[in-house]
Amino acid sequence: MWRDFPDRMASASGCGALVYSRIGYGASDPVGGPRSVRFMHEEALDVLPAIVEYFHLREVVLFGHSDGASIAVIYAGAHLGPVSALVLEAPHVFVEAVCIESIARIAAAYGKNRLRERLARYHGGNTDAMFRTWTDVWLRPEFSRWNIEEYLPAVESPVLVVQGEDDEYGTVEQVDAVLTQVKGPARSLMLPRCGHSPHSERPEAVLEAAARFVREAIRSGR
Repeated sequence: MWRDFPDRMASASGCGALVYSRIGYGASDPVGGPRSVRFMHEEALDVLPAIVEYFHLREVVLFGHSDGASIAVIYAGAHLGPVSALVLEAPHVFVEAVCIESIARIAAAYGKNRLRERLARYHGGNTDAMFRTWTDVWLRPEFSRWNIEEYLPAVESPVLVVQGEDDEYGTVEQVDAVLTQVKGPARSLMLPRCGHSPHSERPEAVLEAAARFVREAIRSGR
C-alpha cells in the first residue's frame, strides 16, 4: 500500500531500506487468534529486536506509521537496540475518543462498502483476519487504558513527528505529548488538508521533510 514511497525515501535520505509487513499483514503469516492488548509491546520488545539482530543492523532509523510509529516509540524507549532517529507518522501514545469512534465506524461498515476489496489487493488471504483482529483489540473496553507515554522520556534519538491536521484517528495532542516528553531533540510536521496517511496523501511534503531530517540526524551522530 506504500507503493514507491519506501524506495523514494531511501534514495532521498541516502539510506538503505528494510521494509516488512508485520505478522497478519501483507504476505506475512496470519495472526493466530485474537490480538493481545499488548500487541504493540510484543512487536516492539520481541519481534523488532529479532529483526534488527537477524539482519545485523548497526545504524537504524525507524520510520513507523500509526501502530508502527507506536512500536518504534516503545523500541527506542526501551533501549533494545541502536536508533539513530525516529520518524513517527500519526503515532498513538495514548487512546483518544476520536480514534475509537473512527475505528467503530469502519468496523461497522466493513463488508458493506469497497474497503474489503481494496484491502484484499494488498493483504490477500490475511484481509479479514487482519482487519477484525485490529479493530477488535482497539474496541475492547480495556484497551481504552492503553498508554505508552512512560517510554517517551527515555527516547534520546532525534524525533520527527508527522501528523495530518485532518487525521480521523488522532489529534495534535498526540504530537504534543511526544514533543514535550522525549529526551532528545524533536520537531513536528503538521500537514493541512491531510488525514491519517501523510505518506500517501502528501508524499512530496513528507519525503522532503523526512529525508532532510534523517540526513541531519545521521550527520550529527557521526
